Amino acid sequence: MNQSALNLPRLVLQDIWHHKWVVLLSIVVMINAVAVVYTSHVSRKLTSQWDQLLQQQDHLDIEWRNLLLEEQSQSEHSRVTRIATKDLNMSRPLPKEEVVIRAN
Repeated sequence: MNQSALNLPRLVLQDIWHHKWVVLLSIVVMINAVAVVYTSHVSRKLTSQWDQLLQQQDHLDIEWRNLLLEEQSQSEHSRVTRIATKDLNMSRPLPKEEVVIRAN
């Protein structure tokens, strides 16, 4: 019994040596499996980042449209006229007070 216990590691190594292609292919399959898991993880992570960037782009587009609307409302002729007359005490000049300048 003692003699067979000592020969067991040597027998296992001999068996592995005889089936070295099977062991090598098993190692390659395990490396491939880990690579597939890693690639899936990276792909999901990038997809999540892409979705976040699309949401940010939508938010910025909405903000840009709101700013354009605000700019249009701030520059309306009626608003400018109202501010000029009420806040700045400006008035339209009379026709006799108008001066026309011509550039040659």
